[in-house]
Amino acid sequence: MATEAELTAMRRAVALAARGALTTPPNPDVGCVVLDAAGRVVGEGWHERPGGPHAEVVALRSAGDAARGGTAVVTLEPCDHTGRTGPCTSALIEAGVRRVVIAVADPNPVAAGGAATLRAHGIDVELGVLQDDAERMNARWLTPFRTRRPFVVWKFAATLDGRSAAADGTSRWITGAQARADVHRLRASVDTVVAGVGTVVADDPQLTARPADEHVPPGQPLRVVVDSDGRTPATARVRDGSAPTWIATADEVGAGADGRVDLAKLLSMLDERGQRYVLLEGGPTLAGAFWRAGLVDRVVGYVAPALLGAGDAVLACAGVTTIGEAIRLDVSDVAVVGGDIRITATPREHRKA
Repeated sequence: MATEAELTAMRRAVALAARGALTTPPNPDVGCVVLDAAGRVVGEGWHERPGGPHAEVVALRSAGDAARGGTAVVTLEPCDHTGRTGPCTSALIEAGVRRVVIAVADPNPVAAGGAATLRAHGIDVELGVLQDDAERMNARWLTPFRTRRPFVVWKFAATLDGRSAAADGTSRWITGAQARADVHRLRASVDTVVAGVGTVVADDPQLTARPADEHVPPGQPLRVVVDSDGRTPATARVRDGSAPTWIATADEVGAGADGRVDLAKLLSMLDERGQRYVLLEGGPTLAGAFWRAGLVDRVVGYVAPALLGAGDAVLACAGVTTIGEAIRLDVSDVAVVGGDIRITATPREHRKA
């Protein structure tokens, strides 16, 4: 049974892990807190970027000799393999900790087995402490292992009355420069950006990540245009060669009952390609189709303090016909970004068509 000190340390570890949300993909978000033999915090750390030291290593370095005989509290089972860095199990064993408290077992067969290795070296291991909290924080990484499809974030920008474009079709710019820069940081954290052909034809977006700060992507995300009938113009910016692009047609992917691209098959094919993290950028018709299929895992909405009164709604045909069917979300974060508000939320349950 975890002690109060360990529970407090795990809450801190979850918060630390969340700091890497924009920089760790495709790796998991992991946090670690080290307690000394008396239960006092002596070290902490989080995984900051692929190829960098894992959370356990950072926390152990921070703790130094005080880790010996103490406890490591970590949000994800320590890895037991050598990749770009060495096994975290070895680091914990060498540090002389007597106990390791883990929130979530590692579902990755390549890295799993850390708990068994630690126990084999005489270290007491407790698994499942504040598991729900840690899974919510790290859902982006866990989802592909459990569902065999990428984690999907729906990003939208809208006015306060829920419009994504004015009555004449203009939509640039609903939000301010700081919100748009924030979107580029979000794009830089994913491996796939998905948009509908309607958006491509209407707005001709480039769909590349162009962050202006330290979040410079090592490579551009894959651009996917959901284009059931192959209408993407030859001159569209998504074909400019600045990033890999897939024009996904119904002939290639397969069609659903409506004759359009089967979105579940599309995500399955992306998973087979090794794509794990999708940013869905619209427009409203495609977003509605993703919601009807129960394929949205997180929402990041940028809301501008502006009113249009007419024009396109941000979401269309989501399968809701009465208030009792409303898609309810749990808000995890609200932040002011320049003059706009960014809301991050998670659907309470996935709704199937």
